[in-house]
Amino acid sequence: MPDYDVTPLVEMPAVARSARVGKVLVKDESQRLGLPAFKMLGASWAIARLVARQAGVPAPSTFAELKELAAGSPLQLLAATAGNHGRAVARVAGLLGVEAKVWIPAASPAELADAVAGEGAEVTVIDDDYDEALRLAAKAVELHPSAALLQDTAWDGYEDVPGWVVEGYSTLFAELSELTEPADVLVVPAGVGSLLQAAVAYRAPSTTALAVESASAACLLASLRAGQPRRISTGTTVMAGLNAGTVSTIAWPVLRDGVTAAVAVDDAAALAAARVLDGGGVPAGPCGGGSMAGFLAAAELPELRAALRLDESSTVVVLSTDGRT
Repeated sequence: MPDYDVTPLVEMPAVARSARVGKVLVKDESQRLGLPAFKMLGASWAIARLVARQAGVPAPSTFAELKELAAGSPLQLLAATAGNHGRAVARVAGLLGVEAKVWIPAASPAELADAVAGEGAEVTVIDDDYDEALRLAAKAVELHPSAALLQDTAWDGYEDVPGWVVEGYSTLFAELSELTEPADVLVVPAGVGSLLQAAVAYRAPSTTALAVESASAACLLASLRAGQPRRISTGTTVMAGLNAGTVSTIAWPVLRDGVTAAVAVDDAAALAAARVLDGGGVPAGPCGGGSMAGFLAAAELPELRAALRLDESSTVVVLSTDGRT
């Protein structure tokens, strides 16, 4: 991809002292390939795989080759989004010169629809939740022979593309593997679970994983407690990218077996933690704040400290997955 670079890893000693751990490192995804979130990693790779499959050739090794494959294609990329996924799909579609249509739930911030439209996509805002936006996007694909659904969550019968999105996210964890020693604890916001799936798949065997959700959309916590996937009704949250009511089907078995602990945080905690991140040099958005808020909450709970093996020697990596828009 043009402009690819490794995103920063910022140490926060004051947070480490407060949480009584050895070191806290924050992976700053406030700028990734020109957008204020990590989502371009998954969208760009999944689109590359999709275009290559339609052309009957292997995935291209450069973006220039991908543009050649997509040139003159009637392909339309359709997606639902509650956060930055739709914007990433629209950005890649614009770079390739193909059409994009994105469905957005009304509970998402108003500026999200403007941002996605600003990438050249046709935007439909619906007066319902993310799961309904997803249903409408999938239904629209059936009506357009040249359309393809580019989604970051899976369900029965729709698994290839979300799997490619997860592959794209693994770039982030390949960057983390350059650490001298593996992190002891990895803190990841959940949403539908695709980023967390990549995290669990890529982490070192000695690394524990903490999943963080919005308290108004804690579908993973509900599923872990039930021992099977649970769909929940979601509310409104500033953590728009985490506002999902269903865990991806391909993520669920990985998360069920690989997540060490999970915690849900409210909007006030997420915004307060975003200010902490900002004070440490990371211009975090609400989802990044949620990730830090989840870690700070877990650090104060004896049962979670024990589960995560947190102590004064632990190195913790917190994923700050979005920036300020």
